[in-house]
Amino acid sequence: MPPVVRRTLSPIETPRALRALGVWTPADAPAGSLHPGDVGWLLRHADATVHLWVDARGAGRPDPRLDPRHDAAAPVAVGFLDGRVLRVTAAPDADLGALAADARELLVPGNDWSDGLPVPGWRPDPKESRLVLSWTPEPVTTRAEPVGEPDAADRVLVHRAAFPGSKFALKHWEAMRASPAGHLAVETLVRTPAGDPAAAATGWFAGTGRCGLLEPVGTHPDHRGHGYGRDAVRGACAALADRGASAVAVLTPASDEAAVALYTSAGFTVLREYRDWKRPDRG
Repeated sequence: MPPVVRRTLSPIETPRALRALGVWTPADAPAGSLHPGDVGWLLRHADATVHLWVDARGAGRPDPRLDPRHDAAAPVAVGFLDGRVLRVTAAPDADLGALAADARELLVPGNDWSDGLPVPGWRPDPKESRLVLSWTPEPVTTRAEPVGEPDAADRVLVHRAAFPGSKFALKHWEAMRASPAGHLAVETLVRTPAGDPAAAATGWFAGTGRCGLLEPVGTHPDHRGHGYGRDAVRGACAALADRGASAVAVLTPASDEAAVALYTSAGFTVLREYRDWKRPDRG
């Protein structure tokens, strides 16, 4: 089995992981669990931890696709724990068996799901599936406006209202935008005619000719049913297309009918359905 070494990165050390994920992002939709934007959204937390797996045999040889100045082992996968789920995206030619063997150190009892990395002996989750939807660039008319610092508090307000129990605060927004992934983010905000913040979307750029990602999107519960969420989504998609994204993807639980309806109304089409890998129940 090829030697695989896992390195644990602090937020400031994540640029290499972001570059690798950008290289591995195809034109139509993310190939694995993670997009550079998933790491970008994680970096709202000051204590965020990202894992980078490298091929130890390549140590001392640069990978010009990622950074010709960086002399190190070639990245083969990026991942992080999202609650109790290990989310991973691997290079197209990665040895998934070697990755899964090393990842078992992270998959302690309680961390019972793997998103993007098959684990021997585990099975697809029978209870929950996710949809990958994709938007193809087209002319867009929208009420959405870019989010700047003066809008940050309202953008945070929308998120907290849209996701009950969320602890997202202005300090998290500031950390996200100041992180190594901050330059990849585009954000839109839609207001009511009275000026109240109604919906917001964050999009993430992966590079010219590569698929962008929406994460997260939310509509204030007081303003649902008026097309504000659709406008926020389409505004973020248009901003990503203007930067050179070939498409924009979004992932959502198949059971979330409201979210699926929102993205469909915004012009997204379903590309595929998938399930996390789950540890077999004991007994």
